[in-house]
Order: sequence, then structure tokens, then C-alpha cells
Amino acid sequence: MKILYSAIDQAVPAAHGGSVHVTAVAEGLAALGHQVQVLVSPGDAGAMPKGHATWIDLHPPLGNRRLRLLRTRDVVARAKAFRPDVVMERYYNFGGEAVLAGVQTGALVVLEVNAPVVDQPGSAKRLIDRALILQPMRRWRDWLCRHADLIVTPSARILPADVPREKIHLTEWGADTAQFRPDSRGLTPAISTGGLTPAITTGSDPNTVAVFAGAFRAWHGAIHLVDAIRRLRERGRKDIKGLMIGDGPEWPRVSEAAAGVDGITLTGAMPHAQIPAMLASADIGVAPFDIGAHPTLAHEFHWSPLKVFEYMASGLPVVAPRIPRLATIVEDGKEGILYDGADAGALAEALERASVPEVRRALGAAARARAVREFSWDAHCRRLDEAIRAAHARLRCAS
Repeated sequence: MKILYSAIDQAVPAAHGGSVHVTAVAEGLAALGHQVQVLVSPGDAGAMPKGHATWIDLHPPLGNRRLRLLRTRDVVARAKAFRPDVVMERYYNFGGEAVLAGVQTGALVVLEVNAPVVDQPGSAKRLIDRALILQPMRRWRDWLCRHADLIVTPSARILPADVPREKIHLTEWGADTAQFRPDSRGLTPAISTGGLTPAITTGSDPNTVAVFAGAFRAWHGAIHLVDAIRRLRERGRKDIKGLMIGDGPEWPRVSEAAAGVDGITLTGAMPHAQIPAMLASADIGVAPFDIGAHPTLAHEFHWSPLKVFEYMASGLPVVAPRIPRLATIVEDGKEGILYDGADAGALAEALERASVPEVRRALGAAARARAVREFSWDAHCRRLDEAIRAAHARLRCAS
């Protein structure tokens, strides 16, 4: 099939999760034999990926993703020239350009949703929309869902309640299990013994290394790993160390807190291509989400967190708070250890449990096996391919 995939607010390639997701899905569908054209913003140094898909620069006006819908004419023109069988859009509050293009050209419309379409009670966006009387934002989002032939999402609870179940393809996102693996090799940071500047070595740390990788936003909870390492030090456990990869708004706060704790290294932002080797050099993957810091996540943990899948693919046991959706990804005591996020000391205790060598090895092996079986991008794209073909067949029968 010919697939036009619009994710024009996403910079590709880049180190953030959206870029990784779009690249994996586009290249995965192309590898299955589809002819895929992808509309994105150019990423690092203005480069575009080189692979099976065709990558096209169509960034939002003025680089502002809230103006993304103004590209509708360009996307429609691209669709009319390409004549796709499928138009797929990565959902964004101010998007809809590809859904409009699909409706105008008669293509199957696929909406990829990984952020809430519905507003949680009391949200500022909901209050503003109601103040506008006609609720234009809600009505627009409802229109997008009605005109999508297939909605791909990790959680149906973030969709309007009247979306027919047969239109919803529930699936988790994934990891590149060929790149993220226990034996990945490359440059890795040495865990510091006091300073925060990492030394790059090719050796491995003899202690237990707990790694956090991702954006440093309040709800990612990076500060909780620092607190857990501090608590372990107070109990005399100096063998469990922390490796923190990435940056973001919380980085200054985390850096300041870590300055007084022995055995924590903050690397700052790193190219995504270097992350597999860095995870392979660690022993435990930590995802200390703080859903209380994000009202939307407190309403529904809609994320399908890439870091968790990449930890699992790297053969790391996952330590994370006991959140219902996370518990379907990481089974407590089998692929990782889940703790009570409301208990300030629970993360430190979970790290101690996971640091026992035989426990760590068993959990890590099970995590790797499940990632390959269920959470690889290859598996995701095969399931997506099947769902698209089934929806396309239904569309043909109905016409």
C-alpha cells in the first residue's frame, strides 16, 4: 500500500520519544513492503533519516506546532499527487491536516493517538473551551475521531466515549530490540565518585548501576532516584549507584540535589544512538514516574513509555511505581519490581531488592524475552499492518 504519514510537528531525527516513535513506525511499515512518505520537521543539523521510507520536510509555519493545521493545503496537495491508500496522522491538539487530506482524497484515515483527546475534569483547556460556548476544540477533536477509520492508541480511555470499539486498535509502543540488547557495545560513562562530570570509558562499573534515561520533567520523577540513592547511602549501601541520562526543565533541580550524593552521574543529553550501549552497561532500569505532578496522567496513565521498553530490551529489570497500566507492561516479580509511589522510601527498598545478582539476572532475562516477543517495533508494525489491512478491507466492503 501507499501510506502518507503526517507528523509535521515532530523533528526527525532527534533524541526525544516522538522522533524515535515516528522513525520506527515509518521505517517499520516501509520494511514490510509499503511505500511510505513521511512529513516531518528536519531534525538534528537539518538531516533526514536514510532508510526505506521517503522523508519530506514539511515543518509547521514559523516552526510553531500550534500552527500545524495551516499546512492543510500543502498536505492535501501532497496527498493528491501521491494518491495514497492510507493517510496516517500523529495526533496533536492543533492538528488534523492529514485527516482532512484523507477525507478529501478518499484514503483510509488512521489516527495515531498517544495524548488525550478528551480533557480531564478541571483542566484549563476544558474551561477555556467551555467559555467559548460552542466548545470548538472539543467539537474539532470529536470530528477527527469520527472521520478516522482506525485509531491506534495504547489506551481507549483517552478517546471520546462514543468511538466505536471496532475502530480502536489498542497497542503499546516499543523498542528497537536489535539495537537495545544486553550485549550492546560502545562508549559508556563511568560512574563518578563525587563530581557530576562523566568520564567516558569502555569499561563496566563493578557496582550495581541504576539508570534513568529520558526527559527531565517533573512527572518523569528523576529527582526520586536521587532521593533513593541518598537514602541508600544513609543506610550504608554504597554499592548501588545512579546513572542519569538526558536533560530538561528539572535538570538544574536534579543536578543540585545530586551534588551532595556520592555515586551519581548526570550525563546531560546524549544522541539516541549512544543510549543502547549505555543501558547495556547498567544493571537496573528506573522509571520513577510521579503522576501527581501531571494532572492528565493522574486521570489516566496514557503513556506507553519508550524508556521502559528500551530497559526491557536491554535486559534490565524495571523498577517503577505500581500504576495499573504499567503493571500490564512490567509484571511485578517477573520482569521488574513495582513499588508504592506514595511511600517515600519504597524506591530505595525496590532498588535493594533488584540489586541481588540472581534476582537481577532472572528479572532482566524475562524482561528481554518479553520485549522481543511483545514490545519490539517490529512486532508493533506487524500488528499495525494487520489492523490497517483489516480496516482497508472493511472500507472497501462498505463502499
